[in-house]
Amino acid sequence: MKQHFTRWLPAIEQTSHRTAELASRWLPTIARTPHRKAVLTVAGVAVLGGLALGPSAVAAPVTTGPHAGAVAAIDLATGKKTAITESELTTGADKVPAKASPPSRDSLVPYGVEGAQSRIPLDNAQVSNAKAIVEAAKETGVGERGAVIGVATSLQESKLYNLGHLGTYNDHDSEGLFQQRPSSGWGTPDQVTDPDYASKAFFNALKNVGGWQDLPLTTAAQTVQGSAFPYAYAQWEDQAADIVQQVW
Repeated sequence: MKQHFTRWLPAIEQTSHRTAELASRWLPTIARTPHRKAVLTVAGVAVLGGLALGPSAVAAPVTTGPHAGAVAAIDLATGKKTAITESELTTGADKVPAKASPPSRDSLVPYGVEGAQSRIPLDNAQVSNAKAIVEAAKETGVGERGAVIGVATSLQESKLYNLGHLGTYNDHDSEGLFQQRPSSGWGTPDQVTDPDYASKAFFNALKNVGGWQDLPLTTAAQTVQGSAFPYAYAQWEDQAADIVQQVW
């Protein structure tokens, strides 16, 4: 796993003129990729806004959407031509039709959340990636709790964006929803940037963690990921549970 990635991508927020400068420098290089799901390249990541909050700041809820540079980057990377609109998945359960038999809160968060919780608005690309993670959880047999761990992990690692290679912004080769490294045996670059493959790789590794069902979310995620910030995953448990409950 990229050890320093989470230091500069804890949340999407309004940014300074420096970000605008980066956007103007890198936006022309963003291109759509042949992968089944769109992958954001280093150019897209460079303007995803804010990217410099320290670990001590990530617990503050994010209430604003992506800034103009981020909107342009994500539009180009995902092939969209319109501004990003916030998904209803994170704006209140009353706006989302209830499932006939949604997973219970007790099954999703059996031990309660740990510490202050973060929450970000999601666009359609992020929602699509979350659905892919949940579907992979069903297919690999890790169930509802596993799905929450997977979504929370991706929220921390990539904010549910399918990121391509980060170039000079990344001194390793971490890619995709879970920032998996091809050089560490997770798969080829094409594989780890395929949401279905990446999610199943994560869940198959999770199943090899003894007693993962009974571990705190951040411990289970960290055992798989080996992050330099092992407690950062905990802050996303509440939002991950909401997402899984709504798309299950």
